[in-house]
Amino acid sequence: MAAPRFAMVAGEASGDLLAGHVLDAMRARWPQLAAAGIGGAQMHARGFEPWWPAEKLSVSGYAEVLKHLREILRIREQLRDRLLAERPDVFIGVDAPDFNLGLEQQLRAGGVKTVHFVCPSIWAWRMKRVEKLKKACDHVLCIFPFEPELLAKHGIPATYVGHPLAAAIPLEPDRTAARRTLGLPLNGKVIALLPGSRASEVEALTARFLKAAALFEKLHPDSWFVIPAVPALQARISQIARGRKGPRHLTIVTGQSHGALAACDVALVASGTATLEAALFKRPMVIAYRTSWLTYALMKPRQLQPWVGLPNILCREFVVPELLQANARPHKLCGALAGWFAQPDRMRSVQERFHALHLQLLRDTATLATDAIEKVLAS
Repeated sequence: MAAPRFAMVAGEASGDLLAGHVLDAMRARWPQLAAAGIGGAQMHARGFEPWWPAEKLSVSGYAEVLKHLREILRIREQLRDRLLAERPDVFIGVDAPDFNLGLEQQLRAGGVKTVHFVCPSIWAWRMKRVEKLKKACDHVLCIFPFEPELLAKHGIPATYVGHPLAAAIPLEPDRTAARRTLGLPLNGKVIALLPGSRASEVEALTARFLKAAALFEKLHPDSWFVIPAVPALQARISQIARGRKGPRHLTIVTGQSHGALAACDVALVASGTATLEAALFKRPMVIAYRTSWLTYALMKPRQLQPWVGLPNILCREFVVPELLQANARPHKLCGALAGWFAQPDRMRSVQERFHALHLQLLRDTATLATDAIEKVLAS
């Protein structure tokens, strides 16, 4: 097929980035392809036609989703009707399972082939979702190596394509160069603070992270802190920093999360994809999270594993501390950060674990994903 037509949906910055890389490989194979649906700037830069921007779907937590549920459902209904009328050759849902799986199920029932990129975390919570996945997808592209075997037990075709971040992050990050680029001291302790990429996360965690940093600075006056702020939230983070008693040595930069992780000795990170990024940079970390009591109360009973952070899930043990909800208090966060510097052997051990993890996740993701999509296209 010389000019296949693809429909795609990516609902967050991470999904937009992932879809952008795959679109590069897809366009190398099918130069005349057409792709449209819901996406962000990375996809648009590759010739994708966004009928709605990805930001419309970038909402986290049960309580937060309820505020936007009517609009999200209306978008999904309009998108479904348009795709059933235009009938693309393949629909590719990139992550966003709450939005995409229901849409994929309806499209597949209507005769449209469907691929879901990034297996939902059925191994972590909501195992019942596997039945919905089976009805919704012709094929699943998995970013973790244990997932295809798990899906095969339920009769779901799947391919391990590796994690795209593993190719984007060097095996041996250059700490000195990163510090020079960000204007950070070459000596002394540098701690990266990553309070999240969503407004709700920034509101819940930034002040706590800054207070923890101030407490740490009292213990280690030679320390310096850097916050790589999501551009849309940098003004709010700066406002919180001005209004709170944080550390004296604080640098807030626009984006540059990879630079901050390369530069730091240890990171304090909101639970999410950033924890895997920190692991791939071989940085010891403290994982923290705090959400609304309603969201946490609804999620906690569905948790299937003792770990929340991706590095711990992939290593199958608590290799880094997790401080969630009431435990995400400044003095506890400070203590967990200080614990790394007090145990250099522990730091080296976790760095070795993260190096092995990096090698396991390193694959030519975009090409492997395109290979699998081509097979679905030809089926």
